[in-house]
Amino acid sequence: MANTPMMEQYLRIKNDYQDAFLFFRLGDFYELFFEDAKRAAKELEITLTARGKGEDKIPMCGVPHHSSKQYIRQLIEKGFKVAICEQTEDPAQAKGVVRREVVQVITPGTVMDTGAFDDKENNFLIALSESSDNRETALAALDTTTGEFRLTKLDSNDALISELAVYQCREVVIDDSIDEDALNALIEPMGMTVSKVTITPGSSPPHAVSKVEDYELLRVADVLFHYVGHTAGGALEHVQMADVYIRQAYMHMDAHSKRNLELTGTLRDRRKQGSLLGVIDETSTAMGGRLLKQWINKPLLNIDQISSRQRIVRSLMDYFFERQSLKTALQGVYDLERLSGRVAFGNVNGRDFIQLKHSLEKVPQILDLIRDIAGDDSMPLIEGAETCDELRELLEVSIQENCPVSITEGDLLKDGYDEQLDLYREAMSNGKSWIAELERQERAHTGIKSLKVGFNKVFGYYIEVTKANIAALPEGRYERKQTLSNAERYITEELKEKEQLILEAEEKSVKLEHELFLEIRDRVKAYIRPLQKLAKTISAVDVLVSFAEVSEQNGYVQPTLKANGPVKVIHGRHPVVETMIDHGDYVANDLTMDEDKDILLITGPNMAGKSTYMRQLAHLSILAQIGCFVPADEAELPVFDQIFTRIGAADDLAQGQSTFMVEMLETRQALKHATRQSLILLDEIGRGTSTYDGMSLAQAVIEYVHDTVQAKTLFSTHYHELTQLADNLERCHNVHVAAREEDGEVVFLHKVIDGPADRSYGIYVAQLAELPREVIERAKELLADFEAQAQEVSTSSAVPSARDEQIPLFDASVMESERTGKEKEVLAAIQNLNLLHLTPIQAIQILDDLKQKLT
Repeated sequence: MANTPMMEQYLRIKNDYQDAFLFFRLGDFYELFFEDAKRAAKELEITLTARGKGEDKIPMCGVPHHSSKQYIRQLIEKGFKVAICEQTEDPAQAKGVVRREVVQVITPGTVMDTGAFDDKENNFLIALSESSDNRETALAALDTTTGEFRLTKLDSNDALISELAVYQCREVVIDDSIDEDALNALIEPMGMTVSKVTITPGSSPPHAVSKVEDYELLRVADVLFHYVGHTAGGALEHVQMADVYIRQAYMHMDAHSKRNLELTGTLRDRRKQGSLLGVIDETSTAMGGRLLKQWINKPLLNIDQISSRQRIVRSLMDYFFERQSLKTALQGVYDLERLSGRVAFGNVNGRDFIQLKHSLEKVPQILDLIRDIAGDDSMPLIEGAETCDELRELLEVSIQENCPVSITEGDLLKDGYDEQLDLYREAMSNGKSWIAELERQERAHTGIKSLKVGFNKVFGYYIEVTKANIAALPEGRYERKQTLSNAERYITEELKEKEQLILEAEEKSVKLEHELFLEIRDRVKAYIRPLQKLAKTISAVDVLVSFAEVSEQNGYVQPTLKANGPVKVIHGRHPVVETMIDHGDYVANDLTMDEDKDILLITGPNMAGKSTYMRQLAHLSILAQIGCFVPADEAELPVFDQIFTRIGAADDLAQGQSTFMVEMLETRQALKHATRQSLILLDEIGRGTSTYDGMSLAQAVIEYVHDTVQAKTLFSTHYHELTQLADNLERCHNVHVAAREEDGEVVFLHKVIDGPADRSYGIYVAQLAELPREVIERAKELLADFEAQAQEVSTSSAVPSARDEQIPLFDASVMESERTGKEKEVLAAIQNLNLLHLTPIQAIQILDDLKQKLT
């Protein structure tokens, strides 16, 4: 069939945006056609209709222009892209089809509608590019709403996954150097949109990369900005100078560890409430909230930087009333970063400028207060921060306090700002006063008290008289203009002339006001850099005030940090758990580790608090290394370069990985990457396989950490046989979570004390879970039988204990001639193993192979 000119225009534009929904403007609607319409109708749950009839009909659906944001937001949240195609000429003046162009492409990583995400969340777009030798991946990150721009290099897929998890990005842009299929396989569980571009050298804003010399970083920046220029239309004035960072400058935690520790979201539903961030976020500004999350994801390693933050927090705690004044002032500051972004993109309105003005009014007080409170310690924080007085004065004299959202309908600017605008307004005001006087005069002259002078956009000004009073009108006084069911409307020559004067003044006033507003916007653009610097200062002050508030409210203390020092925590508390239970019910615990005690082997009942005790140390370390105080009576901590965790049971069905495989992979991360300055938390290693396999793996892991890694390690287990390791490994020490039995019931004391636990109390936990009574009683009978059998085995020299089940294979008293061929082969294989170069997964595979040979 032959397409209409309009559909030909649509198809021509759609051809350039195959990967996006094309929102095609037709009057008051955005219309979608063909496959776009079918998919959009399904995703948005709107009606699918058709254009045309019979075989020529085209699938079509549409959304109203005025409510399109909510539909676009739904598509973006699902990972789709939307190309906005607008009418770019007046339909009344168009010859033929109205000219249309795509004015913006909205993608998950470039969305500027801040209502699409939390004010305290960043929305980073990531670009990746491979180095020429394929040894490193260059990464660029940009938040288009704030202008934050970062560059780094990554040396492994593990590092890439970890960094993507830090940014929590929704879209990744790549060039031809990246294998798209391999990347999709790697990041599939993270639910990101991948976009591929052909790089255009020199796409980066010069000011943003002015200090970047590395070729690969410049290349990945060009990948990023080529894409941003294509989607956002090149509004890049607010992009900040690149922050080139090295991952090794911050404490490293892989994606699994951050998730297990529930730093910024809970394990179950990723909610902020119930996470470490949820506890310590007392920030007053959106900017401060975003910065706090960034600090939690990247704790410092530099003790001087940490100490600088701590000193300011201490000063803020010492000056209570001044801190409250500072917090009140901060509450009056709006999001300067995103306001700057809207100025750059040209979608700022009058109310945004009022928010900016009110924010600037608070700045002098904030800078004075932090200077008075922290003294010289505040200098690095506030250095270079400008109060932007001239900008504040410009907004004060120009923008009306209660201005409308629209910038095209007038009533934006104050009287006295522009002389010509004042003249138009005076003409409008005088004209309307004349209209009011005309109504008074005509009522008096005609004697018709209900006579009124009105106005509408179709007929302009008119004199309206009800039909019951028409007879009272003097002959020929008015000229009929419009007949209504119960009234007549009239006009006079004089009213026509005044109408023209008023409407011309109003039209010119609105037009001039819009032009003046755009001039003000351009003048504000010149302040983007100072505003961004000011935003960084205020954000940091806000976070430090939050630290002081939380520390004072919850009884936190300033920790002492030493590069390779011991762990000494007196009456430490888990910062999240203590907020979830009644005040005073939390049982605080001590935790000490030094050069003679690197590994704490933790035993005790389920539900007694082993995992809480382990996470507690990680949380205290993270709080300390971001500059916050910690929940304890006293705390001395080393600076950990990395934290690794293997806590909790979870599978990863999307990757075809069982719970045990996830357990092994997370353990591998720690064994492969940890250093002597790291912290390792391992919970119940080996429980996902058979008892002897699991016990063997757990012991092997402990021995490897002790002999090779030598990191500070907390290792919880229900394999009581492993507690004997403390006798053989000099830096391994037993502790357990105490419990006592009263009247047949177990009471968990939640207190960690020296020595191994005597048993697991698993049946009592099952009883608390209210398993059927018959199951509990039968379990007790079986437990008694098993314990009796174990006692018999342990007293018999002929039968090995459960822990020594396979020892006869290695017994030196067994003559070589007595061994079978399979046993000799297995022994030879074991002797040739280089255990220090085996990963846990390889160990499992070899162990299984050897087991098969003996059966």
